[in-house]
Amino acid sequence: MAAALLGGVLPLLATLFLLAPPPAAAASLTEVTGFGNNPSNLRMYEYVPNNVAARPAVLVAVHYCTGSGPAFYSGTEFASLADRYGFIVIYPSATRSGACFDVSSPQALRHDGGSDPVGIVSMVRYAQQRHNADPNRVYVTGASSGAMMTNVLLGDYPDVFKAGAAFAGVPFGCFATTDGSGWNTACANGTITKTPQAWGDLARGAYPGYQGARPRMQLWHGTADNTLRYPNFGEEIKQWTNVLGVSQTPAFTDHPQSSWTRTRYGATGNQAPVEAISVQGTGHSLPAAGMAARAITFFGLDAG
Repeated sequence: MAAALLGGVLPLLATLFLLAPPPAAAASLTEVTGFGNNPSNLRMYEYVPNNVAARPAVLVAVHYCTGSGPAFYSGTEFASLADRYGFIVIYPSATRSGACFDVSSPQALRHDGGSDPVGIVSMVRYAQQRHNADPNRVYVTGASSGAMMTNVLLGDYPDVFKAGAAFAGVPFGCFATTDGSGWNTACANGTITKTPQAWGDLARGAYPGYQGARPRMQLWHGTADNTLRYPNFGEEIKQWTNVLGVSQTPAFTDHPQSSWTRTRYGATGNQAPVEAISVQGTGHSLPAAGMAARAITFFGLDAG
């Protein structure tokens, strides 16, 4: 009797096994070509998690000099956070010598002026069309050259980006040059200082006539940064508090980790207009472990 039952069950189990769908393949980084206007020939990589939301947010994650989109994908936590929360990550890749992004030319510092910012915004618009992404939830983050590009994109395209998180960057316009060079030594050394109003005017001047809402900004900097020196952190705070029309006096200060001093401007909560985190004793090596998750909280991408 038992043998007869077993003889009937085994073929049924085998049939069910054959009919069962294979396990879902893990999401992977994919290169996209032909994504739109791209005057500086950037390369586009995107990460779309298996559990992508029906109307997903988009995060642009911009690499450092000598880096690449794939390197920033593998070296940061943004993709694993996308797995958790269902948003899309775009990783642009610079193609010029040194793999730095253009944050200094007159074209890069103007709305629809040309160069890298135009190509990055084309990537965002591609994602919105291809994946039904939510235009009201587009964010940008980056490290070093990518942090400078974060500042540039928030100045050039306040109509596209809702917030940014810059890890070891400089203010919008600080790296400006007119001689064709992509490097501004005075800015890198932290010797360019301006009033909050002057910094704010620079950012606002990127898109003349724009009267809409301005994106929020989260800023990170190590006190021992010898590449883009620490005074740039204070200049960024001046700029973005002025752009967002809030006091330079912190509304809130705490220490989420012993080496971090976090200040919030204009409000006290997780989505304050400006949030700034100073990291004691750290050099030009951000974002470190755990920092990406803080940026995701600032964006509100972990709120469902």
